[in-house]
Amino acid sequence: MKPANGKLGVLCVGLGAVTTTFITGVLMARKGLAKPVGSMTQYDKIRVGRGKDKKYLHYGEIIPLTQLKDIEFGAWDVYPENAFESAVNAEVLRAKDILPVEDELKAIVPMTAAFDKNYASRLEGCNVKDCATRWDMAEALRKDIRDFKAAHGCDRIVVIWAASTEIYVPVDETVHGSLAALEAAMKADDREHIAPSMCYAYAALAEGAPFIMGAPNTTVDIPAMWEMAEKTRMPIAGKDFKTGQTLVKSGFAPIIGTRCLGLSGWFSTNILGNRDGLVLDEPANFRTKEVSKLSTLESILVAEEQPDLYTDYYHKVRINYYPPRNDNKEGWDNIDIFGWMGYPMQIKINFLCRDSILAAPLLLDLVLLSDAAARDGRYGIQRFLSFFLKSPMHDYTKDEVPVNHLFQQYIMLKNAIREMGGVEADEEID
Repeated sequence: MKPANGKLGVLCVGLGAVTTTFITGVLMARKGLAKPVGSMTQYDKIRVGRGKDKKYLHYGEIIPLTQLKDIEFGAWDVYPENAFESAVNAEVLRAKDILPVEDELKAIVPMTAAFDKNYASRLEGCNVKDCATRWDMAEALRKDIRDFKAAHGCDRIVVIWAASTEIYVPVDETVHGSLAALEAAMKADDREHIAPSMCYAYAALAEGAPFIMGAPNTTVDIPAMWEMAEKTRMPIAGKDFKTGQTLVKSGFAPIIGTRCLGLSGWFSTNILGNRDGLVLDEPANFRTKEVSKLSTLESILVAEEQPDLYTDYYHKVRINYYPPRNDNKEGWDNIDIFGWMGYPMQIKINFLCRDSILAAPLLLDLVLLSDAAARDGRYGIQRFLSFFLKSPMHDYTKDEVPVNHLFQQYIMLKNAIREMGGVEADEEID
């Protein structure tokens, strides 16, 4: 693996609650004023070796990771407020956790965003690009990346989407099936099939930057973008940060499956009041999120493997916009199970979480590990990053089944770290 020399530019699409919480936390941590709690790259240890040679090491002791002090932040956003103003407006962090890095945050002023109101009708921002076509939009973003890299003296760039969920874009083989078709549609300004997020992903890959999709958008989940990632030999990862309810679901469903209990139904509902909740209050945008959240159970509790236990269970997901709660998301899960001789039982989970507090360490881990993957020569879909993502990317054209089981995802993550570090990947997924 190439060493992590020089600066890593982290360009975030969206400068809202999640991004400002992420940036503020990193700035505070590198001053020694906060702890990056929840970050696997900063805390987790992995076993390497066996028997008398066995030892447990932090990720950064196995592979060269970029140090927090070497990160330069930039962003695009439809709203013109700088990172300090956005962090204050988000009302996630307390003043004492923002003011020590006020000057650094004020220096992060968002670039004009590539935006189409048809894809997020609840947003009213004015800090947007005026582009004639989707191709022009991608070219403008490419220039932004080059300019940021030069202005800040960065050796490498990673682009991560932490903006709102776009309306659902079904995969259309005639447009999304090949890179040539995608580029033709961008030049023809096909606004129905080419979402703004696809322009960000295309621009990032074209400029030699890994791209991470932190929303459930179709963006990189298409063969055309896989081809682009292979052409540019860049990693892509997605989709949708796994923060609250789906984290619980991907960790708790294996308990039901491992214990060979039956499932009759799983009802999940959320209340959320931040900008993401506002956008998801629009049915067309919620549809994108629903597809993502519904995909978790089906690959963990599989009817074909246990027909007595998992045939025809009912799975429903709801998100409700509730402004008073702001970023403090609350999720309820009602799980109807059955046991010995078919007798019914119930499990109820009430998770009162802070959405951006859970998301921030995921952004850090995804950025650092995507950068590491690029330096190791890995490109295309990075399946080992599914641990951090709600709806893992997979090659559905070859009937590949995504791994949603949290503990199997953790094995994939550990094995990838071992492989990049030149040691044996010695755990198997059963």
